[in-house]
Amino acid sequence: MTGRTLVAGVGNIFQRDDAFGVEVVRQLEGRPWPPGVKVADFGIRGVHLVYELLDGCDVFVLVDAAQRGCAPGTVTVLEVEPEHMPTPNGVMDAHGLAPDQVFAMLASMGGRPGRSLVVACEPADVSPGMGLSDEVREALPAAVRAVEEILDEIQREEGADDHVQSH
Repeated sequence: MTGRTLVAGVGNIFQRDDAFGVEVVRQLEGRPWPPGVKVADFGIRGVHLVYELLDGCDVFVLVDAAQRGCAPGTVTVLEVEPEHMPTPNGVMDAHGLAPDQVFAMLASMGGRPGRSLVVACEPADVSPGMGLSDEVREALPAAVRAVEEILDEIQREEGADDHVQSH
């Protein structure tokens, strides 16, 4: 156990709703977080994120736009098992950041985060351009709350673990 939690916002700010993860992290940055919690914008730097994960973490929260067949603006929280993700075919684009590619590259380098969650938002528009669609912009507060709830839950669990260990 490293006692480390990484919240990583990812996406391309030049592809409209793909900037969702980056925007959520911008709203979370600068807040006081407990020791061991890092909130960071990784944009399209998938390889940089993999190297960050190689340092180890107990909890990894990836915030990203993801097409899951829901109504645009729908926020979902998924717990993922990296070892059960399909291995992508071909070479990973250094600027690509599909979660399966990140986990596959991390596994190929011998790394594995602890608990892994994805806070995802169904995009309405990932065409070239800047600015989120109305649906995704309106989903930002729900996504911020989802990340806050995950971090609160981790703190409660760690507090309970500390309490149990001290007896």
